[in-house]
Amino acid sequence: MSAPLIPVGPDEPVSSLPSSDETELADLAKVELSGRSERRVTPGSSRFATILVAILAASAIFLGGYTLGAHVATTPGTPTGEEDRFAPFWDVYSAIQGSFSGTAKPSPDALVRAAINGMMQSLNDPYSYYQEPIDYQNTLLAVGAQAVGVGVQVTLQPVDANSTVECTKIGGGCELAVVQPIAGSPADKAGIKPGDVIVAVNGTPLDGLTVDQASTLIKGDKGTPATLRLDRSGQEVTITVTRDVFDVPEVVSRSLANGAVEYISLSGFGTAAASQFHAALKVALNAGAHSFILDLRGNRGGYVDRATAIASEFIGSGTIAYQIDAGGTETAIPADPGGLATDPSINLLVLVDPNTASASEILAGALQARGRALLVGDHTFGKGIFQEYLPLPNNAGGIHLTVGRWLTPNHVWIQGKGLQPDLAVSSANSRAGQDPVLDAALVKLGYPIETQPSAGPSAVPSSSAGPSSSATSSPSAVPTPS
Repeated sequence: MSAPLIPVGPDEPVSSLPSSDETELADLAKVELSGRSERRVTPGSSRFATILVAILAASAIFLGGYTLGAHVATTPGTPTGEEDRFAPFWDVYSAIQGSFSGTAKPSPDALVRAAINGMMQSLNDPYSYYQEPIDYQNTLLAVGAQAVGVGVQVTLQPVDANSTVECTKIGGGCELAVVQPIAGSPADKAGIKPGDVIVAVNGTPLDGLTVDQASTLIKGDKGTPATLRLDRSGQEVTITVTRDVFDVPEVVSRSLANGAVEYISLSGFGTAAASQFHAALKVALNAGAHSFILDLRGNRGGYVDRATAIASEFIGSGTIAYQIDAGGTETAIPADPGGLATDPSINLLVLVDPNTASASEILAGALQARGRALLVGDHTFGKGIFQEYLPLPNNAGGIHLTVGRWLTPNHVWIQGKGLQPDLAVSSANSRAGQDPVLDAALVKLGYPIETQPSAGPSAVPSSSAGPSSSATSSPSAVPTPS
């Protein structure tokens, strides 16, 4: 974040997306992007892992707020007065260029990128890092909430519903079951169904594999086939899915309690999230809904101005959050006027978990601190710092750099602690089709538990890649791409 507030967007690099011209990329260069987290293990995390079978290019989970800065240097070369300090760098660069005789001499561009990468690594900050040009560009392109791949949410769970086995690998009493395909995705169009168990991919059995290893088999480029052998209620079914680009819906709503309660799942804060949320909220209010359940589980962040806009639907005035820059200057982020549901008689509960992070914590923190909503579920991730996202010239990629922190309206810094729920509910032992957190929210509002039409918590796609990126906190853990 920065003053004035700049949008924050989900950092979901995609390997193949529709082309974008330089103007569109320049516009994207003004957004704040979600940051990178380290793996966090919570109770029940080894038993369940949820993945979104999509192919994304970068090798990091992104959690946190970002602004995209402008190139700082106006002229190339060593800064005036810094010649002595930079002399060793130029000496080494020149020596490599003129004297290195190894078999794999790096290009001048590669040397510069390696130097930049080394500087970022020297910060010892997991949220400050360098991205190569292709990853950087894919990150920008992905803010449109698109993904490439199969598009199905699955969970690693015991075969026996009554089993207490801790599932870390497929097989040995554990299976990879489909929670649901993403609407409009290749898996959805191919006929993959909730409850299907994935047994093999392109002829390779999944027994003995971790979720990450299985997702590696499923991932692939646009236009390539993924043949999935499934166990469907005891019957073997084989379906070939052609990987493709698909839209990832960020706002999904449905009516509960005969229309008295509107459930809205918000999986990110992309470019259209606030307008989609506004539309869903308006329809529900016009239909007579007087209570709302906002599901932020698995929501790892996005555009901060979208989070502010959504918070402003329930908070009519005052502060949404505070931002503090590297110099210690504090700036209030105000609510936008004209929210649809600022009437305090409209009830609101917010569902959260350890994968509720960054911009979603700004939203949840504002609603909780301002007394507008109760939080239900588990503690949130705890991302209270923000980064500048800086494009580099000469097609050298870009960097993420920690430049400040943010506070809740009551001046609480949540870094490393997260937000604590008002009503703590564990979903550690839940299976696909069960959602004790949502059940508890309905009961809190005074309505009976309902049978869920979809399997479990909201399907919330999110960015990540790499062997250590699987979500590990609960059955509603954020999906990781594969």
